[in-house]
Amino acid sequence: MLDESRVPWPRKRLGQHFLSDRKLLGRIADAVQATTADTVIEIGPGRGALTEELIERAGKVLAIELDRDLVPLLRERWRDDPRLTIVEGDVLEQDLSALAGGGPFLLAGNVPYNITTPIIFHALKRPRALRSVFLVQREVAERIAAPAGDDAYGALSVNVQALARAEMLFGVSAKAFNPPPKVESSVIRITPLETPVISEAEEEPFRILVQGAFGLRRKQMRRVVRTLWSLDADAADVALSAAGIDPEARPETLPAERFAALLRTRAHPRS
Repeated sequence: MLDESRVPWPRKRLGQHFLSDRKLLGRIADAVQATTADTVIEIGPGRGALTEELIERAGKVLAIELDRDLVPLLRERWRDDPRLTIVEGDVLEQDLSALAGGGPFLLAGNVPYNITTPIIFHALKRPRALRSVFLVQREVAERIAAPAGDDAYGALSVNVQALARAEMLFGVSAKAFNPPPKVESSVIRITPLETPVISEAEEEPFRILVQGAFGLRRKQMRRVVRTLWSLDADAADVALSAAGIDPEARPETLPAERFAALLRTRAHPRS
C-alpha cells in the first residue's frame, strides 16, 4: 500500500477522482479479460487501486501517470515487481502500440472526465487495443453506446461505432469515489470491429463529415450535404440517393454505415 501520509490530495485540475471499492475495481479488471499472456496499458493509475487488480490478472502492466507527485510513490510501491512499469507523462502524447512493444495490448483506466473524448479517440488510433475498458462519466458512456435515433446519439456515437463495438457494462455511484464527482459514472468496454465500417484512409474525412453533419443537427440531410459540400439541391439528392439516404432524414437517425456510404460518393460520384 502507498504511505497515506505522503499521498497528495486529489487534484481538480487533473480531474482526479479515486475509486477504492475493491469489489468494483475487481469487476473493472475482470471486464478487461486479461490473462497472464497479455500486456495491459493503464491510463491514470492514480494511487494504484486498479493497478493492483490488473497486475493480478495480466502478464505485464504499463501504467501512464501524469501526476509527477504520484509517480515516485507508485514506483516505490512496486519497485520489486517486474510485471509493472510506471510511465510518467500525458497519455495523449504516448504511442500506445510502441509502448506495448508493437505487439497486441489491452487498455484500461479511470479516465479523467475533462479529457474523456480525446482519450477515446486516441485509443482508437491504429494499431488499436484488442479491448479497452474505461470508467467514464455516465452521460459520455450513453453517448458512445447509443443507437441511431436515440436522444443520446451523436457525432461521438457515430465515430466510435464506425470502428468498434461499445458496451455499457455497469454503473458506478459518485459515492464510490474520493472526492465524489458531481456526476454518475459507468464502465464501458470498446472492442474494435474485425471489419470496420471505414478504412484507415477514410477515418479523418469521415470524422470531418460526421462532425459537420451533427453541427447541423436537426437539419435534413439535403440541407446538411448542400451546406457541407456547397452543392445545389439536385446534386445533393444524387449523392444522398447513391448513399441510400432519404434526403429528408436527419443526421441523428443515420447509422455509421450510411455516413460511410455518403463519404464514398465524394470519391466515386455518379455522373
